[in-house]
Amino acid sequence: MNDFYRRKLPHWHPEGAMFFITFRLANSLPTQIIQELEEERERERQKIRVKFSGAMQREELYKLDKKYFGRFDSWLDRCAEESPRWLADEPIARIVVDEIHSLDGKRYRLIAFCIMSNHVHLVIDTRNHGFKPSHIGVTAPYPLADILKYLKGRTARLCNQALGQNGKFWHHESYDHVIRNQKEYERIVWYVINNPVKAGLVETWKDWKFTFVNQEA
Repeated sequence: MNDFYRRKLPHWHPEGAMFFITFRLANSLPTQIIQELEEERERERQKIRVKFSGAMQREELYKLDKKYFGRFDSWLDRCAEESPRWLADEPIARIVVDEIHSLDGKRYRLIAFCIMSNHVHLVIDTRNHGFKPSHIGVTAPYPLADILKYLKGRTARLCNQALGQNGKFWHHESYDHVIRNQKEYERIVWYVINNPVKAGLVETWKDWKFTFVNQEA
């Protein structure tokens, strides 16, 4: 199965992997900020392609992607007051929480999540939760893309109903990252649950109502 999926951003979706995913509300970042981040990232990518090759180039590009995501995520926190903040509404956040949990054991093993006012961080394990031939549509050959299409589509519909509105709820594309080893796994899970602390909203991660970590994991 082809495990490389592309929309505007490249997505590597190998079967049977653990993923760190971030998806955000529509219009949660100004277009100018996104453009500046992408242009800066592309300039740095070009420098890496010139300077390195082979495995070293792949490793440096991997590091760059992590740095780019950090800047992107920082802007989400900085723009929280000006952007749509529907997830700060507890009934809306609860819809997202319930739908994330509903797929646990069916489409993935849920590891951790954190719901902020304008975005969601999610860590899942898709091992032992393989592709089902009954799934149809353009994303069906890409299990993670299919999961996100279902999760975002369903939560968008339910949240819009609860808010009494129509139109885009989520930004059309998500950030996803394959977790490669135990050290990275531990770092990412801590990053996810510590997000409200980093944003200055609570003193400890346990004080944030919409944070979850699978204690068995």
